[in-house]
Formats: sequence, C-alpha cells, structure tokens
Amino acid sequence: MPIESINPTTGEVLKTFAEMSPAEVDGALTDAQAAYREWRKTSLAERSERLRAAAGYLRAHRAELAKLATLEMGKPIVQAEAEVDKSALGCEYYAEQAAGMLADNPMPSTASESYVEYPPLGVILAVMPWNFPYWQVFRPIGPAVMAGNAMVLKHSSNVPQCSLAIEKVMREAGFPDGLFRALLISSRQVEPIIEDPRVRMVTLTGSDAAGRQVAATAGRCLKKTVLELGGSDPYIVLSDADLDLAAKTAAVARNQNSGQSCIAAKRFLVHEAVADEFEQRFVDAVAAMKVGDPMERSTQIGPLARADLVDTLDAQVQETLRQGGKLLLGGKRLERPGFFYAPTIVTNVSPAMAMFREETFGPAAAITRVKSEDEAIALANDTIYGLGASLWTRNLEAGKRLARQIESGQVFINGMVASDPRLPFGGVKASGYGRELSTIGLRELVNIQTVWVGPAK
Repeated sequence: MPIESINPTTGEVLKTFAEMSPAEVDGALTDAQAAYREWRKTSLAERSERLRAAAGYLRAHRAELAKLATLEMGKPIVQAEAEVDKSALGCEYYAEQAAGMLADNPMPSTASESYVEYPPLGVILAVMPWNFPYWQVFRPIGPAVMAGNAMVLKHSSNVPQCSLAIEKVMREAGFPDGLFRALLISSRQVEPIIEDPRVRMVTLTGSDAAGRQVAATAGRCLKKTVLELGGSDPYIVLSDADLDLAAKTAAVARNQNSGQSCIAAKRFLVHEAVADEFEQRFVDAVAAMKVGDPMERSTQIGPLARADLVDTLDAQVQETLRQGGKLLLGGKRLERPGFFYAPTIVTNVSPAMAMFREETFGPAAAITRVKSEDEAIALANDTIYGLGASLWTRNLEAGKRLARQIESGQVFINGMVASDPRLPFGGVKASGYGRELSTIGLRELVNIQTVWVGPAK
C-alpha cells in the first residue's frame, strides 16, 4: 500500500510514497551495518563535530522543517518551531556531554586493573510516533551516534516527509552514508526487521499495544528494548495550591500539541475545597485559547493528526457524559474542514468512566474531585499507566513526600511535565520501561562491558 502524507487541517493528500520493498529494506540494513563498523572506530571529537553540525542544520532550516511538521500532523507552527529548536538543543547536549558519559569507569576488584567501558551495540531500530516527529527521533539519535551506533527509523506512516527530512539533516551534517536511514514501510515489516541479526536493539515510543508487540518479538530474539508508551497523567491540585498558576498551566499541559502527547495532563484530581474555583479558572483559560489554522502564529490548538483520532476522542467524551460526567466546555467536533475537536472539559468524572480509565489523545480534560491527599494519590495510581504526574501545593516538603508515593517515571511539583535532555525520561507499568535522555538514557544504548586486567592481586 502507498504511504500518504495528509494535511489534517484540510484533509487533502499532500504527497504519496511507495512503500519500500523487503529488498530495499535489506539494502538499508546492509548499509547501516557497514557504516556502523566504520563509525565505531571514529573519535568522540569527530562524532561530536557531526552532531553539532546536525544541530546547526536544524537551526538554519527551522522554518521549513517546522512548516513540514505543521502540514503533515497539524502542530501549531510556533510549537513546531519550538520542537525543531529542542531537537537542536538535544543534539548539542550530547555533543558536549557524551565524552564524559562514555568515559571508562574504574571499579576496584581482585584485578590489577578493572573498569567498565561502554562500546556501542550496533544497528538500532527506532520505531517512532507522529506527535513530535522531530524530537521523538532526535531524542535517541544524539546518544546513539555519539556512542558509535547506527540507526534505522520506522517513523509513523502519516509523517513520511518529516522522516525523510531527518535523514537529510543527518546527511547534510556529514554523517556517513547509511549510518542513519529512514525506512518508509508499514507496520507489517517491523517484525522481520527486529528479527534480522544485524539489528541489535529496538527503541520505541508509541502505544502500549505497539509496545507489547515489539517487546514480544524482541524477546523471542533476546534483543534489548526501551519502550516509552502511553500515559494518563494525573494533575493533582491540593487545597493549598496556587490556583491561578495551576489553572493556567493546566490549560497548556492538557492542550499543548492539541492534546496529543503521552505526557499531557489528562486526569485532573482536585481537592473539593478548591474545586469550584479551579474549575472556573481552568475553563476560562482553555476557552481563551485560539483554535484554528495551525499555520497562523496566533493558533494554540490545531487539528488532530488523523480523522480516526477525532472519532476515538469523541467516543470517549460521549461515553463519559452518558456515564454521568458533567460537561463544562466543548464536547463536540468542530464544523469545519479538517480533523478538529473543540477543547473540552468534563467534571464529575469517576474512576469507572471512559475518560478516567482510558488514555485520551486530544484536547479533552477529565476532572475528579477528591476529599484528601490520600485519595488523590490513590486515584493518581489507579491506572494501568505510569508515565508522568504533576502535583500542586505550596508545601514543598509535603509535595516531595507525596511524590514518592506516585507510581510514575517523573513527578513535577508545581510545574508541567516535560522532557529535558539533562533528565532521565520514561515510565513504569503500561507506560513502558527503560529510560531515554541524560547519562542513564545513553547507557541504554551501549554494551556495559567489564574489563578485568590481571594478574589478580
């Protein structure tokens, strides 16, 4: 089947690509393996120079790359530009820091000398989603190539032009031919690629269903995986929170990228003592956000990336309302071309309702009132997911104490959950395992190799 790039703002087909054949995929893997064998011999200084060049290319071509993302998946243009900038920042971070992260680590033992070193693994398969089409890919590219690996990318099929643009960035930055290859393929070709002996590891960002499939295949082949999967992040507002800041941040935390983010705040757990005031401030903040053409710089919420995502979100909202949720804002598709859904807030949501139990991917927020800190924590953990969480309180010591009780990969106290190259990122439970970013993320992509030098002491 052809791979189509569709503009979600209008529904028009932008461009059509032929899917790569198995023979073409085989050639790409052969090229990646050959490039890896040479690249692993290069110095860290040379790798750093190339990665800095990639960052420079991203910054120099920011406008065109951002426009491409907006056209393919509907991200508001200002947010698309910020994503390109963040991708450049991630490249620069690893270009500067990877040498220290990869330095041999002495460890005393019975040997005359013993240490741990971090050689590369080989060819890494990255299976990545459409919602952050650049950042999700550059997040592993930086540490992977600095460690000496090669990478092949199976990007989401609705962003083929972004996928090819990333390959061009790497080529223009001077990386060897084949070291990074974009594979324009459907999901059915992923399993044989994982099984290929030239592929040594898989890193995936996507749904928990996709994570299970990839992990099962990799497990049969005894290959390592790092999985960053879905999320249903709690946003806990305690009775002593700064309600103005919490509500304004909540509007962004739920609706950034038109609500299409694994780490978006989705379940708002608000202490009953401040619930009325928070709800009004939250509704006012969301209602003030501009929905429209994502190419307009004033737009804050654009279309969803695909028509089926609108169908799924509307079904979750309507089911929640039938189950007893109370609509405060939105709750419907927008009557205009493209894949638009009105920013939506539903309150009186109980743990049995669809918007609480399921991951919602779009501009729809569920509010649940709680009577105590203990109830807030219990409900925050009452989900199969465990990616991120936000906690709002003026009592920082209490916030730190409660953070330890939340089952998630990251907890942000008085702030919005976001990824940062300097901090490890990932989840627990059905949100996956392993970590990206920081030293911890880099060391997921290497062979942690012990070296023992005799004679024994």
